[in-house]
Amino acid sequence: MTTPDAAPSATHTAARSASAITELLDVMWEHARHSSPRATTLSSAPQLRLMYVVDQENGIRMRTACQRLGSAAPTVTRMCDRLQALGFLQRLPSTDDGREITLQLTPTGKEHLNRIREQRDTTLHEAINALHPSQQHALATGLAALQEQLDATRGRDRRTHHSRPAA
Repeated sequence: MTTPDAAPSATHTAARSASAITELLDVMWEHARHSSPRATTLSSAPQLRLMYVVDQENGIRMRTACQRLGSAAPTVTRMCDRLQALGFLQRLPSTDDGREITLQLTPTGKEHLNRIREQRDTTLHEAINALHPSQQHALATGLAALQEQLDATRGRDRRTHHSRPAA
C-alpha cells in the first residue's frame, strides 16, 4: 500500500498502464467488430470471446468452453444457438463420448474472425511502427514476459480448478 505522498511502485504503474491499454484495445476491438461487413450479425462481445475460445481449441467440449469463459452452461448454450444460426459455429457430438458436445467454427466463422483480426492487426502495426526501434524492442520484450506470466497464472488456475473435489 502506498502513502499519498509516495510515488507508485513500478509494478503498480505497469499494472495501471496495462489495464488502460487493455481498456483502449477493448474499445478498438469493439469498433472493429462493428465495422466488419457482417457487423449486424454478431451482437455481443461475449459471442466473439466464445468464437476466440473455440478458434484456439478446435473441437473444444462445451463444458470446457463454459469453464474458459467463466459462464454458466445455459448462457453459453444461448450464445452457441445464436452463432450456429449465423453460420459461424457448429456443434457436434464428441467422438469419445456421445453425450458431450464439441464446438467448431465454420469456415464462415473463421473468415469473420480473420477480418476482425486483420483490422486489429493493421491498427496495432500502425501504432507500433510509429515507435522508435528501441521502444518497439522494449515493448516486444515486455509483452512476451507478461504473456508468459499470464499463461503460468492461467495454468495454475486450471490445475487448481481441476483438483478441487466434486461437491
